[in-house]
Amino acid sequence: MDNFRRPQRSERVKENNEFVFGIRAVIEAIKAARDIETIYVQRGLSGELFLELKALLTGSLISMSVVPIEKLNRMTQKNHQGVIAVISPITYQNIEDLIPAIYEKGETPLILVLDSVTDVRNMGAIARTAACVGVHAIVVPLKNAAQINADAIKTSAGALFSIPVCRHANLHKTCLFLQDSGLQIVACTEKTNDFIYAPDYTMPTAIVMGSEDEGISNDLLRVADHLAKIPMAGKIESLNVSVAAGVILYEAVRQRTV
Repeated sequence: MDNFRRPQRSERVKENNEFVFGIRAVIEAIKAARDIETIYVQRGLSGELFLELKALLTGSLISMSVVPIEKLNRMTQKNHQGVIAVISPITYQNIEDLIPAIYEKGETPLILVLDSVTDVRNMGAIARTAACVGVHAIVVPLKNAAQINADAIKTSAGALFSIPVCRHANLHKTCLFLQDSGLQIVACTEKTNDFIYAPDYTMPTAIVMGSEDEGISNDLLRVADHLAKIPMAGKIESLNVSVAAGVILYEAVRQRTV
């Protein structure tokens, strides 16, 4: 008699490269604790299985986007049943678990918070620089964040596999937690007269970077301990966010290595 072993639940998840499609398959992926970037749901979808899926997503750190069926059909020609989940190539971590571990190792935390940075190549470039300078973790929001996909991984030169990435629903609450844990919040913004050289980065620090079009949200600017801008002498008023992140991160490195 052939040795036959019934596949376990996680092994029965139907995957296609970075996608899991079909309502039951996506439910199984969530129950198997797969790291999911986002779930695309066909507009107007209903039924008992869909209600089960929505119940599983309640309170989770998985975003759901309602889209036209044409978008789903472009993603796969197979029977997606109106639901496609994008699987993350990395495992997201919790900043609440990382901060105590950093202190226990006798190190001074240096955290990078990305507020609404949605371009995957910028995300990859920032992660590459962050890994080079010794950033302990990158924090991103649940929504309005770049997907960690093949392009992001390639642009990061694999750094996204080595540097912890933490995904949290509310960056304001996350920054308050960081402050309660002894970190200063430095927001890199042009809305100040102070330059990036003013803060003391030898202290436990979280640096906040915003999107190029909207910058850092007001609730994060209000909670920040320091606002700091990069000096600009030319006619162009702003840097690419990945370049700006490199500038301020290396000022932190300069101070910490003097």
